[in-house]
Amino acid sequence: MSRQVQEAYIVAATRTPVGKAPRGMFRNTRPDDMLAHVLKSVLAQVPSLDPASIGDVIAGCAMPEAEQGMNVARLALLLAGLPDSVPGMTVNRFCSSGLQAVALAADRIRLGEADVMLAAGVESMSMVPMMGNKVAFNPAIFERSEHYGIAYGMGLTAERVAEQWKISREDQDEFALHSHLRALAGNNNGEFEDEITPYCITGRVPDMSSREVSVKMRVVAQDEGPRADSSLEALGRLRCVFAQKGSVTAGNSSQMSDGAGAVLLCSEAALMRYNLTPLGRFLGFSVAGVPPEIMGIGPAVAIPRVLQQVGLSLNDMGWIELNEAFAAQALAVIRELGLDPALVNPLGGAIALGHPLGATGAIRSATLLHGLRRRKQKYGMVTMCIGTGMGAAGVFEVF
Repeated sequence: MSRQVQEAYIVAATRTPVGKAPRGMFRNTRPDDMLAHVLKSVLAQVPSLDPASIGDVIAGCAMPEAEQGMNVARLALLLAGLPDSVPGMTVNRFCSSGLQAVALAADRIRLGEADVMLAAGVESMSMVPMMGNKVAFNPAIFERSEHYGIAYGMGLTAERVAEQWKISREDQDEFALHSHLRALAGNNNGEFEDEITPYCITGRVPDMSSREVSVKMRVVAQDEGPRADSSLEALGRLRCVFAQKGSVTAGNSSQMSDGAGAVLLCSEAALMRYNLTPLGRFLGFSVAGVPPEIMGIGPAVAIPRVLQQVGLSLNDMGWIELNEAFAAQALAVIRELGLDPALVNPLGGAIALGHPLGATGAIRSATLLHGLRRRKQKYGMVTMCIGTGMGAAGVFEVF
């Protein structure tokens, strides 16, 4: 039986502030609580919508174990108070997991299988370490030299990209500084306010003399990562951490982070049924593979594919959220495709704002949607490299 292809409209998008890991503001906040928070918050933006109409909640998570395991999507939607009838699914495509969730949700609507979908992403790098609690590569990977790159640390792949695309240490540090300056300017101008739902952090402090536990609460509403004290001099003093004679440092790499984001998508029928005004549409998504040892160049392959798919060009893009896993790989993608640096991460990127792995795609989707609308631009893109050698890109249209 054939189904009529529907448009996938976006009606709301939000995120938490992003905290530093492992000792930042969310170090004791459970990821399922952060995810529940954004699910509740995004639905609060559309009070006329019946939560029971949600066909599925799809949440991305790069390390879905421990506090963010056990199908965190389903657990979080229940914590958020959604009806038991609403199902949930956790997906993992490493750094693009949050964007993959948006794409999968849009596909369900396009195929006519659902009218309302919730897409999200979450990651606590404070509670679940990079690569999880037990790293166990299949030994067969090392039987073929072309697979060795799968076991490279991410920083080493960035060194390979810097070497192959001739990205200097000075260029990387300058790119990193601009990321912080743009993020700080965005904070000062209130440009993150539309996309961030403040989070109330509850802390418990024991008083040994009174034998009582005091409860302290504080509301956080800004990202923790941007540094006002960043400078080329300070960045230049940092040691290379992945290769003895390399150029990649902690200062020109993305920050380990904690956070969550959510995007609500609907069909045209749902827009009319619940009297909703869309922010825009999700137009298309592409993912592509590249050699694992240069995984950072992945967006340079995924971006042309998705543009061809949706019938647009780079000249149509008014805003590009290119995840700054490393300055080296972001610069390599920019130069390989001839991207306009002014349109790439206008409010800074992961070097300043953080990169909570599986949440980043959903978080940056919220940044893009609200940013495009605020600046009255029509088309934008979220794109990132992916561990083990992939790239992903999604295109959005804002009304």
